[in-house]
Amino acid sequence: MELAAMTMAASSPASRFTGLSHRTTLRYDLLDQCRLRPCSWKTGIQIKMRNPITLAYSASSDDSPTPKSYKEVIKPFRQLFAREISTQSKDSDISIAKVLLYVAAEDEAFLAFNREIDALSFLRERENIQDQSDSEELVSVQETDSDEQEPLQIDGKSIPEWLSELDAISKQVEAELVSRGINNSCHSLQVLEAVNRVLFDIRGFKRIPACFDEDPKGYYLHSVLNSRSGSAFLFSVIYIEVCQRLDVPIVGARVGENFLVWPKIENPEELFQIAATSGKSLFAIVNGKCVDDPKSMASELTGKSLQDFDVVTNRDIIEIALANLIRVHWRRASKATPGQMLTAPLSELNNFRISNFPLLRPQDLRLAIAAAERLLVLKPNNWRVQRELGMMYYYVRQCREAIIELSLCIANFETGEEEANELKIFVEKLHRVFSMMSPLDSGRLAVH
Repeated sequence: MELAAMTMAASSPASRFTGLSHRTTLRYDLLDQCRLRPCSWKTGIQIKMRNPITLAYSASSDDSPTPKSYKEVIKPFRQLFAREISTQSKDSDISIAKVLLYVAAEDEAFLAFNREIDALSFLRERENIQDQSDSEELVSVQETDSDEQEPLQIDGKSIPEWLSELDAISKQVEAELVSRGINNSCHSLQVLEAVNRVLFDIRGFKRIPACFDEDPKGYYLHSVLNSRSGSAFLFSVIYIEVCQRLDVPIVGARVGENFLVWPKIENPEELFQIAATSGKSLFAIVNGKCVDDPKSMASELTGKSLQDFDVVTNRDIIEIALANLIRVHWRRASKATPGQMLTAPLSELNNFRISNFPLLRPQDLRLAIAAAERLLVLKPNNWRVQRELGMMYYYVRQCREAIIELSLCIANFETGEEEANELKIFVEKLHRVFSMMSPLDSGRLAVH
């Protein structure tokens, strides 16, 4: 009965805001039924927030009314993300670049908060060996800074400044077209050739191999624009954003494990003509090495076969970006146990113990959780993501949240009966453990 009540509470719209109170949930899904409170910022982009240093310091301040946590720090960014991808918005009105920058801003705020907490711990250690006057002087400096407001920045630039980077690339492409004597009525292929010239020859961009255990910076838009190196997927996003500014429609589709883009043209076969200068087709230059890889489905494509694919929406593209972040951060979180599967405990039901956890990196695990939470804001009934999020909550010992997400997953199951029963048994065992815990014990188990 108690498990059913928890599941029903989680499935109600209001529970996404209040059901888990102070613990974790920042999902903000089901926005049609549950409207967000008006934002206190001047615009959706020009955000003002307190410095993570002062937020971290206020966490330890004796006169602070409530302890600060990373959830309070990231909440404004999650709200902005939720508003931008709200089901009330037309898909064509959603700015892919802006949403991905909100994602980066949230994760950067989380990382900054962690750094400042570490710095605060170091200061506390120093205070133990300093005299009282030095400690008081340090406190007064921190408190003086606490009222200062500063614009949200990601790697030294505001979100509008990062968006202007894409504007600058498009203007550079326009200049490249003018230098070739091409007017505004140019063909889409000519625009793509100019984009390639600006990105790879002039600006020196380069793709990194599609491997999810390297530096995750290649999967954040601002990092790719800054370092000019990143995943093939984000290069596709840059093509879409730049060409959109030049009034050249670009479409994309999932092809096997790859995401490919191309312009809307009357004769798609032109994309596959081999250029004498590069020895590659324009389609291959735009989409990278996967087109030349005989093991890839992309290598078998023709102009005619492109018409058979379902073109993705802006929401679909954001979904792919978040799924990539889940994978890359989970890979890094489980680096000490290579090949560790998120669902591994489901196959070990006979050896179920709440203390039987693999060695995981907590920071990367939290970033994977954040990506999964955002993905469920975008696609609320995705049972696979609900299962992944529930298992990650289990790994960070948040039993209540794990039970709720896994119960919702069971309710939305589209798989075989055996797999559903396996998950039900796991949830029942987890619920039994949770019900035997005192509130103090369950709070100690949660890794924040």
